[in-house]
Order: sequence, then structure tokens, then C-alpha cells
Amino acid sequence: MSSKRFKKLNEDKNTKGDIFSRLISEIKKNCTVKFEESIDLSFQIYNRQKKNEVNIRTSVNLPCGSGKSIKIGVVCEDAKQKNAKDAGAEVVGGDDLIEKIKSGELNFDKLICTSSMMPKLSKLGKVLGPKGLMPNPKLGTVSDDISTAVKNAKSGQVEIRNDKDGNIGVSIGKKSFSDDNLLKNYNAILDAIDKEKTNNNVKGNLIKNSFITSTMGKSFKLKLEKSI
Repeated sequence: MSSKRFKKLNEDKNTKGDIFSRLISEIKKNCTVKFEESIDLSFQIYNRQKKNEVNIRTSVNLPCGSGKSIKIGVVCEDAKQKNAKDAGAEVVGGDDLIEKIKSGELNFDKLICTSSMMPKLSKLGKVLGPKGLMPNPKLGTVSDDISTAVKNAKSGQVEIRNDKDGNIGVSIGKKSFSDDNLLKNYNAILDAIDKEKTNNNVKGNLIKNSFITSTMGKSFKLKLEKSI
């Protein structure tokens, strides 16, 4: 059953959707809870091209940040652990951290790993995989430049990946962000998806439907200003 707060939110009657710059003010009006809501995008893609499935796997450094504070874990060699800590990683280790992860100790939001440590970490797919924590080179989480990888993750790097049904969900900031900064982040997401479209050799449109909402608000259909 919908709450009284939710029922009072402004409903969008335009089933054809509208462009981002005209919807963002409506989205912010619907942010009526006490905590600061995130502004979220969701996309449905045509995830099958003839016999091949489309797999979108990439990361984007949002130009205006994400507004989120995340806890970073790093698995690396002893020589690089100081660099990881200096860059802002909260949980750092080598074989000792791998053993903790193996036992189910996952006290981080994102995990970064050096390439030489990945063979050991990859054996923990059953632990990390279901939670979306397995490092991936395409997502910038397997890197030998630990300092840069940690700083990117801390400054507003977000992952773009589709699930098996072709859905992509990503946050582009907070309600407190200016409309212009949200627009810059939004355009960065579209540019990244457009690049992935090219990388996947997609013929025709990749995006089937797109929507925008806040954490606790109503979803509005989003009309893209260019074909992707």
C-alpha cells in the first residue's frame, strides 16, 4: 500500500516522457523525505543483437562527483599498501585481507585489486560475485596504479553495467546538486553508454526506455535528446 506521502507526490501524465532539463525540477519537488535523496537513472537496453548478448561493463568519473561517501577495500602487495592508505582506502591488505574476505568479512563498499593479486582473489567469486564486489579491469577496479584507482573511486566514479534482463541503474548525484551539475553528470553517463554501444558493435538503438527518479520519489519517463 502506498504511503500518504507518496500519494501526494506530483504524478507525471505524459507517457511519452520529457527531456532531462524539464524533468529535473519535478524530480526535486518530489524529494519530500527528511534525508537527502539521490537522483537516479534507469535504462532498459536492447540486450540482444541477433545471437549475441550485449554486455555493458564500464565505469565513469562523474565530473561533479556522486555525493556519496564509500568505503574502499584494496588487495595489493605489501609495497603498495601505503600508497593505498595515503589515497584514502579504509581497508588495505594482501593475503591476510583475502583470508578475511574468504571468511565473509566484507566491510567495504568497493574492492580494488592489483593485477598480480587477482589470481588469488578470483577464487572467491562465490563470495564477491553475488554482491557485485569482484574487481574488474573494465570497471577500473583491477589496476596497478592503486593511488589513481582509489582516488577515482572516492571522487565520484560510478559503475555502469546491465543485468541479465538488460537493465542499468546508476545514480548521478544528490538533490542538493545544482541542475547544471546534475546535467553534466547525466551527459557523462550518456556519453559512456554511447561509447559502449560502439564497443559492442550495436546496430540501431541500444536504449529501449529510460527513466529518472529520486530515492523515494516517483519515476518519470525520460526522453533522450539524441539516439543511443
